[in-house]
Amino acid sequence: MPSTDMITVITAHKTIRGHTDWVRGVVHLPGGQRILTCSVDGSLRLWDLKSGVQIGNDWRYGNYVGVWSMALSPNGKTIASGSGGMDNNVRLWDIEMRKVIAKWEGHTNIVCALSWNIDGNQVVSGSWDGTARVWDVESGETVLTIKTGHKCTEAVTYSPDGTKIATGGDDKNVKIWDAKTGELFNTLEHDHTVWSLAWTSDGKKLISGSLQIRIFNTATWKEIAFLEGHTRAVFAISLSQSERLLATASNDKTARLWNLDTNLPVGPLLQHENVLYSAVLSTDGKMLVTGCKSSNAYIWDIHAILKEIGLEDLLQPLSDVKLMVLQSNLS
Repeated sequence: MPSTDMITVITAHKTIRGHTDWVRGVVHLPGGQRILTCSVDGSLRLWDLKSGVQIGNDWRYGNYVGVWSMALSPNGKTIASGSGGMDNNVRLWDIEMRKVIAKWEGHTNIVCALSWNIDGNQVVSGSWDGTARVWDVESGETVLTIKTGHKCTEAVTYSPDGTKIATGGDDKNVKIWDAKTGELFNTLEHDHTVWSLAWTSDGKKLISGSLQIRIFNTATWKEIAFLEGHTRAVFAISLSQSERLLATASNDKTARLWNLDTNLPVGPLLQHENVLYSAVLSTDGKMLVTGCKSSNAYIWDIHAILKEIGLEDLLQPLSDVKLMVLQSNLS
């Protein structure tokens, strides 16, 4: 049930306008001053986070190539993007040069999900062709093809240690695979299509977005929490660095914030005019950027929202909060 600290709907801090079709992905770049968005209009666009103004020209590769997904490398220097439309390729973009430096061919349908391993030497891609492919970044070769059993592979993510890959899809399952061999470790059943996935940094929990949000203990693969509130598919989830705050984006046209100490929603509904495909918290958790089917992206001041309801400490690790309380009691 929703918590008693739910408050009214608010409007975005800033609206980012420029794309001409669905905004499918958002990435916060190192330094916290810039974001990158991708769209089915075929472009990636760089923006100043503070002003919401576009920096430079659109990044494009050819015509009629929609960009359906993207992921930032661990060193913050390269973007992997997934295409659909006239091709279904994965591309690497050099952020500083703002151009494509590699193209990987192999998928036969839209590439809708991407994840880098922790070492930055491999990328896993998920496609509506039902496969997940692991690519060697240096050679561009496919080193592993996983026939997932999903008709459409909607979500892929590496575990923090890079030993496992989680996939989600329209067969209503999350599947856990050996990242080296492709062996299936486990299947986590859901009631609906699984659209989004995220691991905690210690690898002890896996979070899935379906019609609702579920949290699994990865030692037992048992469900340990069920977050109820969205009324339609949860297309994106983003975990704060403190791992106490979760942001989600849904087909119900809202983004929500969740207190993972209580597993309850907090703050206002972040209402949008259309379906949401992405929601990504900044590194410090203070800003959230959402990508919408309306062709706009939106910047939300999460720090201000949490401060208003007295929960700004959710942006700090629980260990830090306990230490401050202890120091306060001793002083």
